[in-house]
Amino acid sequence: MRHLIPSYIRVPVVFFTIAALVEYFVDSGDQPAFIEQPLILLFLLLVLLVLIAIEGIVGALDNILYQSLNDEGKARYDAQRNKPSKLLLWVKSTYKKLLDSKPIEQEGEIILDHNYDGIKELDNNLPPWWLYGFYASIVFAVIYMLRYHVFNADDQFAEYEIEYAEANRAIEEYKKTAKNLVDVNTVEMLTETSDLNAGKKIFETNCVACHMADGGGGIGPNLTDQHWILGGGIKNVFRTISEGGRDGKGMVAWKTNLKPLEMAQVASYVLQFQGTTPANPKEPQGDLWVDDSVEKTETEKTEDTKTQENSEETTETQTVVSRD
Repeated sequence: MRHLIPSYIRVPVVFFTIAALVEYFVDSGDQPAFIEQPLILLFLLLVLLVLIAIEGIVGALDNILYQSLNDEGKARYDAQRNKPSKLLLWVKSTYKKLLDSKPIEQEGEIILDHNYDGIKELDNNLPPWWLYGFYASIVFAVIYMLRYHVFNADDQFAEYEIEYAEANRAIEEYKKTAKNLVDVNTVEMLTETSDLNAGKKIFETNCVACHMADGGGGIGPNLTDQHWILGGGIKNVFRTISEGGRDGKGMVAWKTNLKPLEMAQVASYVLQFQGTTPANPKEPQGDLWVDDSVEKTETEKTEDTKTQENSEETTETQTVVSRD
């Protein structure tokens, strides 16, 4: 087998196989292992040198042993070396069977009477590989028709919709644990102590100069009252921190300095000032903010209460009428 595969093929195949195994088993992140860890590059170079050395040593030993043989031994060695392998003979025989064609010496037996300007036609059988493939396609077509057009299995469009929905669910589940993917549309109030402490640290580092440590306001507006210039609530506060205040005045945009998670943390911390009493509160600025979601919830509760009361009154009326 060694004589069938030349060394200029053996060496690269073995080398790249080892390199692929190293890349698979070594955790190197987004970069190749030999770039992330230079020692691996040295190891691969050493492996390449060893493979080349082995090929050279084996070739030299083979040549020394051959030169030590007499003429009769060299003849037997050459005959054995040039003898085709059983694998190669099997491949050739299988190839001929797959073609199922007559050899050139026997083509006279299958020549048809057709003659076009001296060009004659042979009546060869269809190759078995083609014939078996044709039969397989018929079987596949019957199964496909029964499965998708008789028993109405999910076709490729239905499977696409199912996989698309599963992918969206997986994305939503991932976003729950990947807080840094938050944006103005998906941001929610953070209530964990670790997030609020992180938001407090960011606020004390970047925001105290304008809003004061207690949120009472200085250059910037008061954060403790119910008035907001660009809207209250977690989404509006997150947008203001990210995009900045009003054009030409107000707070700068922090999206280039803070990560999405950090903006969500500081926005959640800012909303903790609501209802507190600062030492020197600045007068209210902007409009009175009412959370629509809270208002809607209260309205729904009121409507439910009224519905329940009306239902109870109707029941009582029916009871009185039945007694009368």
